[in-house]
Amino acid sequence: MKKIITLFCCLAFSLFLYAENSVTQKYSISGYIKDAENGEALLGATIYVQEIMGGTTSNLYGYYAITLSPGVYNLTFSFIGYRDIEMEVDLMNHIKMDIELERKREILQPIVVTDQSSNAHVTSSEMSVIKLDIKTIERVPALMGEVDIIKTLQLLPGVQASGEGASGFSVRGGSKDQNLILIDEAIVYNASHLMGFFSVFNNDAIKEVKLYKGDIPAMYGGRLSSLLDIRQKDGNMKTFTGKGGIGTIASRFTFEGPIIKDNASFIVAGRRSYADLFLKLSPREALRNNILYFYDLNTKINLIAGENDRLFASAYLGRDIVSLKGDENTPPFKMGWGNKTFTLRWNHLFGPNLFSNFSLIYSNYDYALGIEDDIQGFEWVSDLEDFAVKADFGYYYNSNIILRFGVQSIYHTFLPGFARGRGQETIFKELKVPGSKAIESGAYISSEHKISTLFSIDYGIRFSLFQNIGPGTIYNFDKNFNALDSTRYKEGALFNTYSGWEPRISFKLMIDEYSSIKGSYNRTMQFIHLASNSTIGTPLDIWLPSSPNIAPQTSDQVAVGYFRNLFENRLETSVELYYKMMENQIDFKDHANLMLNPKIEGEIRVAEATSFGIELLIRKQLGKFTGWIGYTLSKTERRSPWINNGKVYYSPFDRTHDLSVVANYQLNDQWSFGATWVFATGAPVTFPTGRFEYEGMLVPVYSDRNSYRMPDYHRLDIAVTRDGKKSEDKKWNSSWTFSVYNLYNRHNAFSIYFVENENDPNILEAEMIYLFPIIPAITYNFNF
Repeated sequence: MKKIITLFCCLAFSLFLYAENSVTQKYSISGYIKDAENGEALLGATIYVQEIMGGTTSNLYGYYAITLSPGVYNLTFSFIGYRDIEMEVDLMNHIKMDIELERKREILQPIVVTDQSSNAHVTSSEMSVIKLDIKTIERVPALMGEVDIIKTLQLLPGVQASGEGASGFSVRGGSKDQNLILIDEAIVYNASHLMGFFSVFNNDAIKEVKLYKGDIPAMYGGRLSSLLDIRQKDGNMKTFTGKGGIGTIASRFTFEGPIIKDNASFIVAGRRSYADLFLKLSPREALRNNILYFYDLNTKINLIAGENDRLFASAYLGRDIVSLKGDENTPPFKMGWGNKTFTLRWNHLFGPNLFSNFSLIYSNYDYALGIEDDIQGFEWVSDLEDFAVKADFGYYYNSNIILRFGVQSIYHTFLPGFARGRGQETIFKELKVPGSKAIESGAYISSEHKISTLFSIDYGIRFSLFQNIGPGTIYNFDKNFNALDSTRYKEGALFNTYSGWEPRISFKLMIDEYSSIKGSYNRTMQFIHLASNSTIGTPLDIWLPSSPNIAPQTSDQVAVGYFRNLFENRLETSVELYYKMMENQIDFKDHANLMLNPKIEGEIRVAEATSFGIELLIRKQLGKFTGWIGYTLSKTERRSPWINNGKVYYSPFDRTHDLSVVANYQLNDQWSFGATWVFATGAPVTFPTGRFEYEGMLVPVYSDRNSYRMPDYHRLDIAVTRDGKKSEDKKWNSSWTFSVYNLYNRHNAFSIYFVENENDPNILEAEMIYLFPIIPAITYNFNF
């Protein structure tokens, strides 16, 4: 590994020197690209310089910079859905130039999967990356009419749902905890509402959604499989506006506007479900008193503090509440879980070529449950809290090289579980799983390097460091994972360290104007892990840090792809092949005890894993009929000396075939129709194959680990949207969406369990639980 890293660094340095020797540029053109209507920064806008037949794009904050030799240049600023701006610039010194692009007034096509130029699919140096336009997400038929970012991602190649209706997802065979989910740079540890049926993201508050399945930039670390980067809107700097919707399961609102016109803005968005309101209509008194709902709140303030400074403060708060009043035979039960995040960011320009972003970040995930009763009463709480600091820099070296570098650190506090009895005569004793703390840090440097008009290469390296901090209790286990003794570390003691290098490299080779070949290699490390017996996940899952007993997970992924646009960029096609090798994968012994277990590390059995596959995508973006077809053929296997007698077994996230078809037809200005059809091979499961009698008890005998499969999954959803008549003078616009989830009422298996035959108790029969029959929904959307 050291030889590979040394070779990698030498290659990167030699490429940089090659570029440096060819530098003749002296002056920079820089600034921000914004929406002329609301002042929102445009991410990934294109700046094209005719004389050099190339250019650059705006960064995550809408900032761009390009360095050129003195002279006269013709520049074009463009962004899909906006009118281009062309101008001639006489470059004799540094020029600061902010650009405001006006939206095109003609109606945009309803499905646009990328906010870039029509051939960016081919010309972009990124691969294994999905960028979703908000319009796309709004048009996809959804469960109970609730628009969902993550469920739309699940319809694209390489991304599979973790279960029926669930908002968890698996990327290229990885487990759900291997996805780094960020909202305005803050980590979201549980992205699910209502036990996973909906995600925590309010579509109305979101500006951009980007998923990296591979080719993860060096500035991000801490997860193995993917990065889901979600950016909230900055708020309208021009006028006060609002939008919202009333749906079958939830309603939402969003307000945004200027605090100081053109200098400061705000946005606030809220959402609440109301399943508990329908319960009040029940004829049963016990049901009428129950509470079941979720809510979330997004807010952000954006301030231009000067020519070179911008400040952002954003927050997210979301929670699920369950309260069952019980009856004379059942005591009252309460449960709640939720996320809180806060991000404070400062953008500063040290010069036209050096952009910086400094961030202070807070993340929290907690859950609590309990029973109110004098005898059976108890309460159980758990908490995970992060404080993080980041400093990221972008140096626009010349028109061919952008350097990015920075440092990051997160202070983790883990409180896995604390339970105690409640009530005067409670039967429960106090039980506390020891908490722990850790620091996770990283430093990185990377370069986006255009070698020529046909060939470009992005390369970088990240150094990651993880340290356990006291107070903490570490158990020592024998070879059979029996606890021998424990070691207690005092407050503030550094008692364990892991570190490693993570090289990243990718390339793009243009074959012609409409086709290219791309490839990438990524090494990633993960230091915190999820303990769960379910592939779908529950709010009660436990996050654990690496420790002397748990080594970091690592992954090495290689991918190569062919990208081609057809019919003058009207049709995008791509084929990607990937191979992933993963070490120290977290798995568990049979019948593991994960709940409130202070010796939970003794339940873990690590495994090696491989995942490989091919992903096909055909996507049409222009015309009345739009959509895509995505197909994945893949295989994911694991091997552990402690599981399945050392034999290879399928990962719980293995799906041989995964197919999604998304279609949308715009009939006219008012009516549009959408449909999705999905098919997936059933998930691997372990079933009982027999049983024997022991001391009067029947004991089941199980198959090899994951040697059976659930039934194949398929489902059809449809939606019809009727937009109101639109005009520039109309201040209130609205639409109705009518959708049907699971149109042909497919009974997809959520779980399978076994019961004794009524006539012969020696015979076991399989019975299936399914969640969703055919479900119609109506949603009214409005904006003003």
